[in-house]
Amino acid sequence: MMTEQDLPRDARTVGGEPAGVPVGHDGVRVEVAERRAWSVPGGPAVIGFLALAGLATWLVVLAASADDAGRDGTGFGLSGALLIVLAVLLATGISVVSPGDTRVLQFFGRYVGTLRRAGLQLNMPLVVGRKVSVKVRNFETNELKVNDADGNPVNIAAIVVWQVADTARAVFAVEEYQEFVRVQSEAALRHVASSHPYDNAGPGEESLRGSTDVVAAELAAEVAARIAIAGLEVVETRISSLAYAPEIAHAMLQRQQAAAVIAAREKIVEGAVSMVEGALRQLEADDVVALDEERKAAMVSNLLVVLCGSSQATPVVNTGSLYT
Repeated sequence: MMTEQDLPRDARTVGGEPAGVPVGHDGVRVEVAERRAWSVPGGPAVIGFLALAGLATWLVVLAASADDAGRDGTGFGLSGALLIVLAVLLATGISVVSPGDTRVLQFFGRYVGTLRRAGLQLNMPLVVGRKVSVKVRNFETNELKVNDADGNPVNIAAIVVWQVADTARAVFAVEEYQEFVRVQSEAALRHVASSHPYDNAGPGEESLRGSTDVVAAELAAEVAARIAIAGLEVVETRISSLAYAPEIAHAMLQRQQAAAVIAAREKIVEGAVSMVEGALRQLEADDVVALDEERKAAMVSNLLVVLCGSSQATPVVNTGSLYT
């Protein structure tokens, strides 16, 4: 069976294992990486544009004056027209880039580079630029219904903070990178949620409710691996919503309440036994009263009933002998 390492370098997976090898046919991915586009500061460009426009206007005026005077002004007219064409070409290469934005440049369909420097700039004439924001963005996934590792349906949602790292891949490697990151984030969330129990994790396991930081870090790593092919990176992920699905929420609440009652009863019994043991030890140490084993058992039974009972006990005063 052919593995990814057997493929040519230009056909290997970009962005991690989740992308895999194309199924059904030999797919071809867009192999492109961001590079810096040629540009010069816009100040000299504007000055050059104004100079060309002014010179072209002056030559056109000279040509018109020469014609009025009966002289041949064709040379002036052609020179002015040529300078006007040059000025128009120069104007097509002037771009304005805002902070936090970039411009991906194409020259007749060929990628020539990306402008990241903010401000007015002059680049190649006749290029077409597409604005791509590199600002940090965030979105919240839809609330998904997923079966956890124990098979219980849970509702879960997450917040993903991301940004564009490679503008060329974001534009050319996928169709719509914003929709791509949304779909891949929900797919990763489903996979991570189904890999962990909601609670009551076993040894070596992490639960969704008890280890949200660990689950969020695992989700961030998986989302980053899935969207790297599009030149995107994950800044942070957080679980925003987590609960049992409504159809089992009541049953799970009863189970949690029962577990809490059992834990509380165990704590009460443990404390009552400790108190009875301490009372008997102190009575014997202070030689307050000597009790045989039968009377000790009766005393222990009475104290446990009083300490462990759910209702208030009613004391009974014994005015006779303990042995009658």
